Amino acid sequence: MDIVSSAIGFLTGTLVPFLVVLTIVVFVHEMGHYLVGRWCGIRVLTFSVGFGPELVGFNDSRGTRWKISAIPLGGYVKFFGDENAASVPDNAEVAAMSEADRARSFPGASLWRRAATVAAGPIANFILAIAIFSVAFGVNGRMIADPVVAEVRAESAAAAAGVAPGDRFLAIDGHPVETFDDVRRYVGVRPDVPIRVTMERAGQPVELSLTPVRTEITDRFGNKMEVGQIGVVTNNETANFRVKTYGPVEAVGQGVQESWFIVTRTFGYIGNIITGREKADQLGGPIRVAQVSGQMATLGVGALIQLAAVLSVSIGLLNLMPVPMLDGGHLVFYALEGIRGRPLGDTTQEWAFRLGLTAVLALMLFATWNDVSSLIG
Repeated sequence: MDIVSSAIGFLTGTLVPFLVVLTIVVFVHEMGHYLVGRWCGIRVLTFSVGFGPELVGFNDSRGTRWKISAIPLGGYVKFFGDENAASVPDNAEVAAMSEADRARSFPGASLWRRAATVAAGPIANFILAIAIFSVAFGVNGRMIADPVVAEVRAESAAAAAGVAPGDRFLAIDGHPVETFDDVRRYVGVRPDVPIRVTMERAGQPVELSLTPVRTEITDRFGNKMEVGQIGVVTNNETANFRVKTYGPVEAVGQGVQESWFIVTRTFGYIGNIITGREKADQLGGPIRVAQVSGQMATLGVGALIQLAAVLSVSIGLLNLMPVPMLDGGHLVFYALEGIRGRPLGDTTQEWAFRLGLTAVLALMLFATWNDVSSLIG
């Protein structure tokens, strides 16, 4: 009975939320490819959510097969003239086509049409994220607090730099500060990186330098992560916590800013891994996404939808990596084609796709290893 209860709990509490979030993000990504491809006059053979054997599907009036496949870790749109789901051109098939068929094939489309069709997937992911965040800010507003220091922790970076209670943050590294959350976000992704802060004290600006301390924190679900902290605390008396509401245009602006924050944070983390400032153990795969989906589901539908927005930005960025097999790799090929005036040779493309597949599989294995290690640990 306990086994059955555990299985039902896993199904409803983790697997279902994970599939809902991932399906939304994948569907929107592939719909971007599909819509722009259709707009460019390219015939679509298959629209699949998931990989592997088909579970259920149907053919529409234009001959496109819409289906849900057994492995729910992605999806693809296969265009006329593609050899496989990765949009590798089937040159033999294209060569045997009539002029009319070649004009409707993906390899036969003009360079800008192919590039637009490929770029549309990641762009759709960014649009989805912006839309979700915009609606959230428009409906719920945002809790904000003035960037005023109520307390400075003893022996902290802020204490060593001379920050005092009552100081107000004006800028960090020249970037204006409007809320206390601006401080937390900027500092959090820069552990061990020296920063300059401009404080207002007794009506006068004060320039200080400090270095956020790398600190391991644990969230409400027990997930551990390392962030930068400087040791300042605020409270309602000094910071005036309040909900700020936004009109439609302002909400969209906030949605763009929130999506951009995820982009910059992601690039910052990758850059810190390359320079050795960060460990790569925070890179998560499908197991971690499923785990977080279940955790967010306990907070309500709104939290789960916002997780979809975060994941949508991440998938958009991942697909823009200049790796063959991914959208970014195709765009690099098209850029080289535009410069050279002709596509890369078949052999070059074949080896590039093989290397790209190897790189993608290696990244997935590494991320899955991190997932399993975090569960065991």
